[in-house]
Amino acid sequence: MNIIISNSCGQPIYEQIVNQIKNMIISGELKEGDALPSMRLLAKELRISVITTKRAYEELEREGFTVSYTGKGSFVAGRNMELIKEQKYKEVEKYLSKALEAAKSCGLTSQELCEMLVMLGEEE
Repeated sequence: MNIIISNSCGQPIYEQIVNQIKNMIISGELKEGDALPSMRLLAKELRISVITTKRAYEELEREGFTVSYTGKGSFVAGRNMELIKEQKYKEVEKYLSKALEAAKSCGLTSQELCEMLVMLGEEE
């Protein structure tokens, strides 16, 4: 598992881990039933505290992305597509809200912002 931690991004380390693992699950890189590294192994690989990885794994389980079994470890949960879609919708809304704020601050109208978004989508 390739997780990259940044000390300069301002986001707590456990959140970085949670977000990266969520993205791996949503993208299909991690599939239902796949085992996550043990908390100790991940902490060792990332050179962070086991407490930090424990917090990340607990958050993933609380949000329904993983399941844990005592003595066996943590595994990717059965994918609830509605949950995953809702997570992604929230993320898109957050970015669009920031884009709208930035657009308003420089005098762009909502219509101009929509046109910009359409143009960016066509470039792909």
